[in-house]
Amino acid sequence: MEAIGRTALYVCSVLFVLTEVNSEFIHISSLVQHATEGKSLLLPVESRFSLDEVEMQGTWSHNSPSGTRITLVSFTRETTIIDMMYRNRILFKGPNLSLLIPKLNQEDEGDYRLSLNIKFLNNTELNKEEKTVHVTVDVPVSAPVIEKNPTYAVIEDKANVTWTCSVERGTRVVFRWLRDNVALVPGDRYYFSQDSSTLLISPVRKEDKGTYCCVASNPVSQSRHSRALELNVYYGPYNLEVNSVQGLRTGEVFTINPGELVFFECQADSNPPNTYVWISKSRNSTQVITEGPRLEVLSYRLAQAEEYMCRAFNNVTQKQDEAQFTLVVASLGTGQEKHTQEGSSVSPLAAITVGSLFIIACMLLFFLRRTCHPKRVLMNIYNRPLSEQKRPHRSGHEDATEDFGIYEFVSIPGKMESAQASCRSLARLESVQDMHTTIYDVIRHVPETPSHSLLK
Repeated sequence: MEAIGRTALYVCSVLFVLTEVNSEFIHISSLVQHATEGKSLLLPVESRFSLDEVEMQGTWSHNSPSGTRITLVSFTRETTIIDMMYRNRILFKGPNLSLLIPKLNQEDEGDYRLSLNIKFLNNTELNKEEKTVHVTVDVPVSAPVIEKNPTYAVIEDKANVTWTCSVERGTRVVFRWLRDNVALVPGDRYYFSQDSSTLLISPVRKEDKGTYCCVASNPVSQSRHSRALELNVYYGPYNLEVNSVQGLRTGEVFTINPGELVFFECQADSNPPNTYVWISKSRNSTQVITEGPRLEVLSYRLAQAEEYMCRAFNNVTQKQDEAQFTLVVASLGTGQEKHTQEGSSVSPLAAITVGSLFIIACMLLFFLRRTCHPKRVLMNIYNRPLSEQKRPHRSGHEDATEDFGIYEFVSIPGKMESAQASCRSLARLESVQDMHTTIYDVIRHVPETPSHSLLK
């Protein structure tokens, strides 16, 4: 029984909804209209019944923002009566029920209500319908103008900045603020006026630096941007650091090899840029070494570990920061060499390869020059032992075929300017030796042939 009751209740609910839907005799697509001053406005009404089958009577009325109510037009299916004050300001043509305002002004803003009584010809029941449309009349927005006070750069934590945005024309203007194209919202240091036309930053910080812009819009205008203005904030120094690409760093201790020339860089975030001073600390005394962001240290001048300090100072903000470190001279070994040469390993390898090839080429050239030079060959023959030169020989008359061949003689400067020896004087090698003349060698020997071939 309970299930049946729930089903019946559900069916009744559906029928009630359908009845409500079907009971809507007229329809207006939008119950809120944003209109532009000086332009026309149509309030369209869609009837969901045949006008030939009903009798109707209705009115269009206007409720102004001040609360005044005026009946603009009264109508039936056959007649239309327009208020005399609005005959030139509105148009109503029955029986489509729509209302047209040809030229809007600010006085036309408010609520427009349509009241309608409907009676179908085949039914004695009277049906009533009412629809209300809210109309706003706005002036389009002109280009916004942005101003900053003060106009000059400001110091962080010591100054406030007020931004103002205004438009020459426009109603119901909505203002928004952008910094570097990012929308700003109310926060701890950001204060907006009621219409957001004014922005106060108090106090100014480093992160407020950037380009500011104002955006203005209203219901009948697209967003319009002002020109951008820069906010320059003096701040710092922040994040002071001392760095070096040489040596080995462990916390605040730099270790370098003996005899090494080391450069240190001191950097900090600041506007305007900082001034830097390098200070040496030893035995509870301090001494200014140099000024500027760069420090040069010769390790051979360090007798022991020494403490240094970099001090950064902003002349505008009158703020400063310091960073201390200790410099130690010690041999870092191969590990440090590998560390310092990392990233440049290709260059030493190329140098070693080129050097090796050059040495090999020089050795080959020296070897070839030593073994193939003619003068050295002659000297080797000239310096042969005498016993080797006085080998047993026979006269050329004993066997001419053994002496036959081609010989070349080279003269070596000595006591005689020139000396010659014939083929027949080979037996007198000792006398030739005395004349400082040396036989080079037999270039080619003719193969042995029968004696009768020589005669031919």
